[in-house]
Amino acid sequence: MSASRTPFSKILIANRGEIALRIMRTAKRLGYGTVAVYSDADRDALHVREADSAVRIGEALPSQSYLRIDAVIAAAKAGGAGAVHPGYGFLAESEELASACRDAGLVFIGPSPESIRAMGNKAGAKEIMQKAGVPTVPGYQGADQSDAVMLAEAKKIGFPVMIKAVAGGGGRGMRLVADAASFPDALRSARSEAQGAFGDPTAILERAIADPRHIEIQVFGDRHGNAIHLGERDCSVQRRHQKLIEEAPSPAVSPQLRARMGEVAVAAVKALRYEGAGTLEFLLDAGGAFYFMEMNTRLQVEHPVTEAITGLDLVELQLRVAGGEPLGLKQEEIRFDGHAIEVRLCSEDAAHDFMPQSGRMLRWRMPEGSRVEHALQSGAEIPPFYDSMIAKVVSHGVTRDEARGRLICAMEQVEAFGVTTNQGFLLSCLRHPVFAKGEATTAFIGNHRGELLGSHADEGCQAAFAALLLYVSSRHAPPWRAGRSLAATFPLATRFEMGGKVCEIEIVRERDGGYVARNNGEEHRFEIEELDDAAVRFRYDGVLQSAKFLRHDNRLYFLHRGVTLAIDDLTLAVPESSVAGGDGKVRAAMNGRVVAVLVKPGDKVAAGQPVMTLEAMKMEHVHTAGVAGTVSSIDVAEGEQVTTGKIVVEIEADKQAA
Repeated sequence: MSASRTPFSKILIANRGEIALRIMRTAKRLGYGTVAVYSDADRDALHVREADSAVRIGEALPSQSYLRIDAVIAAAKAGGAGAVHPGYGFLAESEELASACRDAGLVFIGPSPESIRAMGNKAGAKEIMQKAGVPTVPGYQGADQSDAVMLAEAKKIGFPVMIKAVAGGGGRGMRLVADAASFPDALRSARSEAQGAFGDPTAILERAIADPRHIEIQVFGDRHGNAIHLGERDCSVQRRHQKLIEEAPSPAVSPQLRARMGEVAVAAVKALRYEGAGTLEFLLDAGGAFYFMEMNTRLQVEHPVTEAITGLDLVELQLRVAGGEPLGLKQEEIRFDGHAIEVRLCSEDAAHDFMPQSGRMLRWRMPEGSRVEHALQSGAEIPPFYDSMIAKVVSHGVTRDEARGRLICAMEQVEAFGVTTNQGFLLSCLRHPVFAKGEATTAFIGNHRGELLGSHADEGCQAAFAALLLYVSSRHAPPWRAGRSLAATFPLATRFEMGGKVCEIEIVRERDGGYVARNNGEEHRFEIEELDDAAVRFRYDGVLQSAKFLRHDNRLYFLHRGVTLAIDDLTLAVPESSVAGGDGKVRAAMNGRVVAVLVKPGDKVAAGQPVMTLEAMKMEHVHTAGVAGTVSSIDVAEGEQVTTGKIVVEIEADKQAA
């Protein structure tokens, strides 16, 4: 397809990061010009530099930039674009953006406003599917959104129930509620998160189905009445109702079940006269029954796994359809080749409830030989205002085991130093026997969290190796040379914090050139074969191994066997008082925006009581009191941006508590 055959020759991409680059790649291959948009936080971002031109659309917060329809339309006109591709997230499922594009004479690369209205709203989509005879999860999607009615309907459905934002996606505005007592707070939090992410607090309720699989069907339609499906994706491995690992095909879907689900999906697309890419999401129970949840009227984050097994470029198909061309594909022509798995690498701390992380990525090197979608480079800033996903790593193999093995090898090579990521957690998931057998459901992480977060390394050896790296990378250490040492060195005591533990380990270099680390009566011997300022090859216990590392001021990062760790000199250690500090000071756990202050000066609080809610990377995080006492000071205001460690609430501890 060439740009000259379509009603547009230049495309504005109303998004950021890796999806903006992904769309640009196909657009440029097909001969289209590209226009990027950016917020103040993304002024130096890679997608801005890669586009043919770029237009600033506002300040850092999404509501002041990427969610501003007027700014997007103005940017398209300023950049000379004839079409707008929304990517996913932000305005991708906005009926208002699709309408604004139509009114401005721009092509919206997606479905019509009418289709988005019909299927983008969870309540409306369920009604359409029910009329079409498609099984749906029992629930409430009424217009009366009062707290009392919502609670009454939840009781009718029966707990546990799911609260879902009608305009939502990506797990935002979604809460699993176990009982009536916790329902009001969960509803408030879900509404607040939905309002911030989508500009609409409306919610629906659904009965929670125990341990289902999350299966979605990729569909495409065109304006000529053609519709096809491209098989399913299994997105069951999730945290906070957000997908972490996706694969195609699903280990649980037989050819017969695939055909049934595909027929349902295609029938829905044809009934709607749907144009473009879409995804119908289902819950699949242990008995093989499936229930429609929602339709995403956009390209999905996980579309690369479908591309890998079909050989199709889904963005190219989007551009064809938007340009008025027929799909040019019949259902019987779709072939599925092998197996593909994708992981979402996120800037988050899995060990601390997947708390989002922001800051400077000092070193960023992605594995060769695998498809990696990202928009970072060494030295780039990860801002706190957007989603925590920073890369997608995709593998393909003839079999599922081959794809899984290749992905494990790729993830072991990821160098992400400077900002904590979920790299190690993803590897634990991929290696876990339940996932390896293809048996993971949406309960996988909840059921196996302890195992997935546990350390599988010899902690004594790991600490000894950390001490060795700390020693040889120090500018005060004797220079390393291959071979024998002229003389043994005096023992040097290293003292550092690793994984929340203080380690004191003695390092000495012996005459034969080896290093000995002494820790609590144990000795670990290392022989360094090669050493430069970024990597080391060493022999331990007769096995030759390698590791990558980075020394930055008094912090050392290293990657060994797929595990990335950070070592801190104790002089730079974080104070012992935590986010909900035992000193009575509640500190911000991350950079973010204060969305709710839940107490006022003079209030009596109990230890563990929520006192403030912070929003970071589109998710809400409740901060609690570390001690029982009286609130003495509120040091922030709602709407204020705060940095990690800032004191937000101060509590004077009760004497008995103190």
